[in-house]
Parts: sequence; structure tokens; C-alpha cells
Amino acid sequence: MTDLLLNRADVHHLYPRQHLKEDLKFTKGTYNQIANYVVAQSEINIAIGAKKPADYFKELAEQCNGGIKRYGGITDKFEMLVNLTANCIPVAMLDGEIKEFGEFLEERRRLMALKIKAWFDVL
Repeated sequence: MTDLLLNRADVHHLYPRQHLKEDLKFTKGTYNQIANYVVAQSEINIAIGAKKPADYFKELAEQCNGGIKRYGGITDKFEMLVNLTANCIPVAMLDGEIKEFGEFLEERRRLMALKIKAWFDVL
């Protein structure tokens, strides 16, 4: 927990709240779901802002291919894939496969459940 505080971490909406609320007219109960949350450095959260996932994941992919560093310090695609996997974020998003919000939530919930199951399997 101390590391999160020292690194100024925020709860980031993978599908940004403002985009879901204003562009798609989703309700608070729809966009504020655990499966839409990830802990991110404040600077990354601010840089992403209300950008659509298709836009900022494209920029993340470019960042991992020698492009401008916009979101944190990861510039290697393998390292980014490891980070996405560790956070139960569908890795196909880095290749531009951005699903409709409901489909994304289903996939992320499945990935989260598999991670929890793996933890319990080693007990």
C-alpha cells in the first residue's frame, strides 16, 4: 500500500468514465464496475483522461514500437504484455482489438476469476 501512495496511484477506468458517461450515456452503476478499474500512476491516468480505449491503446502500442512515450515508462512490447496480463487486461487490446464495453467486462471478469482460481490452486 505504501508503494501505491508513494507513486501517486489512482483508480483508473480502463474504459474512461467520462467517455462512457457523456458519449455513450451509461449510468454510474454501469461504468463504475470493478472489472473496469485498474490501479495506475496518477500521471498515466491524467494523460489518458477521457480518451477512448481504441485511441490510447493505439498510442500504447506505438510507444512500445519506438513511438512517443505518453503513458509511463514501458517501451517494450513484451514488458507491456506482461503488465497487461498481470492486471488481467485482455492483451489483444494492444493489437487494436477493442471490444464493446459489455464484452470487455465479460472477458476481464473471466481473466480476473482465472487469476483468483490460480492463487487458490496453490494453497
